[in-house]
Amino acid sequence: MTDLQTVSVTVNGQPYERDVEPRLLLSDFLRHELRLTGTHVGCEHGSCGSCTILLDGDAVRSCLLFAVQVHGHEITTIEGLAPEWTSASGLEALHPIQLAFRETHGLQCGFCTPGFILTLVPFLEENPNPSEEEIRQAISGNLCRCTGYQGIVDAVRLAAQEMGNLQIAEETRTD
Repeated sequence: MTDLQTVSVTVNGQPYERDVEPRLLLSDFLRHELRLTGTHVGCEHGSCGSCTILLDGDAVRSCLLFAVQVHGHEITTIEGLAPEWTSASGLEALHPIQLAFRETHGLQCGFCTPGFILTLVPFLEENPNPSEEEIRQAISGNLCRCTGYQGIVDAVRLAAQEMGNLQIAEETRTD
């Protein structure tokens, strides 16, 4: 019999506390304990990037961490990304990167999409005007089985443009 350990973590702004086996992977904790199935599991070796989440704002592979390692931390999954963003009309509740993926057909089959999007959130925060080479380097750790990389690169460019536009609109509103 394995001793259970208590994990207290904030996921998508919601506090959770669960008693789990120490060997439970974070990706399995999110999917099976919290029912947040937007975090996909592809290779289970950290090679494909499908399980990428934000841990305290940094993109990490949830299949390479144990749930007990995130005790006391904040996690954002794809399900929690949108509430932070609303369009100027207030009708869309998607992050600009999600909207850009939809607009440029960067979704393909969609399996890898959450990992790509969560990889790109901190990338675009750090580099709001990336070159194509920088975009390709940023997504080089994520695999798209449909090989739809050009649509993804186009989505990142569009998202960077839109996020810049949103920032300009936000600054204009406060003036």
